[in-house]
Amino acid sequence: MSSSEASVRDIALVELAVEEIGSHYGRFRLHTPEAERVMSRSLRRYGQLSPVVVCVREGQYELIDGFKRLGAARQLDDGLRLAARVMEVDDKAAKAAMYGLNRLGGRISELEEAWIVYALVREDGVSQVEVAELLGRHKTWVCRRLALVEKLSEEAKEELRVGLLSPTAARHLSRLPQGNQNEVLPVIRREGLTVHELEGVVNLLAGAASSEQKRYVVEFPREALAQALGPQSSARDPRLSPAANQLWRRLSALLTMLSRLEEFLSSQGRAGLTPRDREILAPRFERLSRDASSVAALSRDLVAELR
Repeated sequence: MSSSEASVRDIALVELAVEEIGSHYGRFRLHTPEAERVMSRSLRRYGQLSPVVVCVREGQYELIDGFKRLGAARQLDDGLRLAARVMEVDDKAAKAAMYGLNRLGGRISELEEAWIVYALVREDGVSQVEVAELLGRHKTWVCRRLALVEKLSEEAKEELRVGLLSPTAARHLSRLPQGNQNEVLPVIRREGLTVHELEGVVNLLAGAASSEQKRYVVEFPREALAQALGPQSSARDPRLSPAANQLWRRLSALLTMLSRLEEFLSSQGRAGLTPRDREILAPRFERLSRDASSVAALSRDLVAELR
């Protein structure tokens, strides 16, 4: 028997008014209004099919399991009373029970698991090894869940909370400093990056040797990935048609070369050019200036048309 099982004992099945049930532990669960509305319709039509689970904390019944049912009952606002199973648990065992009661049915997200782990480790002072034993998981699982809360930026945690960011994507992001995470978040949406592509982008940013390289990866993630993978990469954007992908590949090559040329021209590299070099290169740069101006004007027209 685990330590959590040893500290949990059923007391009784009781009937409680909605206002008698507190939501102290609700901070560990995601609020899903649509699911509550569906549950509300079910309660109105069929009644309560299974009891919620509560414990007594500081003289108050506190919900451990059944947050959608409680939220739905509050929406009905017709004096509904809920059947509740009371468990005698301390604060730590209540958190463990929240995890255990939802684990088998897959009704708890990785972020919710992470909140519970964080509270046990940082608020209750339980070691990661003890948390692993308490929840029946491996210590590496505890480390991963803890990282979701501690290493993610607030913006990333909020996107994870509302479902805009998957837990796997969040784990990749957590390898970056929080400031870099906030730079990458809009890139994921703008480019529609897959989790695999995001992993590659994170690897490139983590290994970038200069701010210019990081900026290039953020602005042109697929081009950067294609360049890193070498000529065997198809450099294909799955969102585009075949014709658009051909144009995309040309743009990728052009932007890559422009980035390199910009870095050269804005650095001390050109200081090494001899007078003879400059004489030979001058006509090429004059043509580049003319053609680049023309392409820039046409590009601005296209952008205006697309918008």
